[in-house]
Amino acid sequence: MHISARAGFALAAATFLSTGVLTACGSDGKDTKKQVGAGPVANAGGTAAGSGPKVKVVATTTQVADFVRNVGGDRVEVTQLIKANASAHEYEATPADLNAIRGAKLVVRNGVDMEKAWLPKAVQAAGFTGPVVDSAVGVALRKGEPAAGGGHEEFDPHIWHNPMNAKVMAANIAKALSGADTSNTKVYENNLAAYAAKLDALDADIRAKLDTIPAADRKLVTNHDALGYYVDRYRLEFVGSIIPSFDDQAELSGSRIEEIVGKIKATGAKAVFAESALPPKTAETIAREAGVKVVDGEDSLYADSLGAPGSPGDTYLGAEKHNTDTIVAALRG
Repeated sequence: MHISARAGFALAAATFLSTGVLTACGSDGKDTKKQVGAGPVANAGGTAAGSGPKVKVVATTTQVADFVRNVGGDRVEVTQLIKANASAHEYEATPADLNAIRGAKLVVRNGVDMEKAWLPKAVQAAGFTGPVVDSAVGVALRKGEPAAGGGHEEFDPHIWHNPMNAKVMAANIAKALSGADTSNTKVYENNLAAYAAKLDALDADIRAKLDTIPAADRKLVTNHDALGYYVDRYRLEFVGSIIPSFDDQAELSGSRIEEIVGKIKATGAKAVFAESALPPKTAETIAREAGVKVVDGEDSLYADSLGAPGSPGDTYLGAEKHNTDTIVAALRG
């Protein structure tokens, strides 16, 4: 998949290496802490906070950062690289990001090649030699379409859209935190148990809600192919996506628009779902051409990214609940 690592990255790396930047600014010039505030920062498991200095963790995606906050609770200080409502497929490191990586105890990534185009370069530029934790270890991966020109199939990196995969990711994070902060292992274990129970409850709630949609109406059309794990887990029918790729930055052709409009008409799908991290214009055009409703604006799905603080999708649990409620309302209506 294409994830930008353009000249801005090289400039940021050079600036960092030459000046040792210590300014805590995010990629938009704001205080980094303001960019990582989504989701619970207090001890999520209700366990008494442990002793010692907080563990500094750099998390790549919004979802991974939220898992770290829930498992780490008061024991962690999290820097989140990718901002809310930003594409997880396109990222450029800033001097502040590199500085955060350099000072971290752990770097936690989504894995499944989500960050392969830029994270190794950022880690090297920052001079980080600590553990880079792959939160996807142990997750059963979904394959995509054969790669262009033949060869192996690409794996779908959007693993968190199945709450059972989120449990695996959280467990990997808990293990890494325990290894980095051994005196507080019990805190992480208790926080993990509490969060896993919430993920089990989320899974049951999603299934119960989606089961109210008649079988003939359980058809999903999205901006890009990001909800495959969700579709598989809850027995939906994936009609197709506007962008036929795991990468939401892939190019869209006119023939693809005609193809997806034809599929919508042929299958009787009721709606086209826009995504919070993508402009809704193409989704609106396709819905109009197909004669169905478009679900956009505040109802857009959280596909690649969680939402901004205060939004319905500012945590993983909230984002998946929002997505489910939105899908049910559109497909049952």
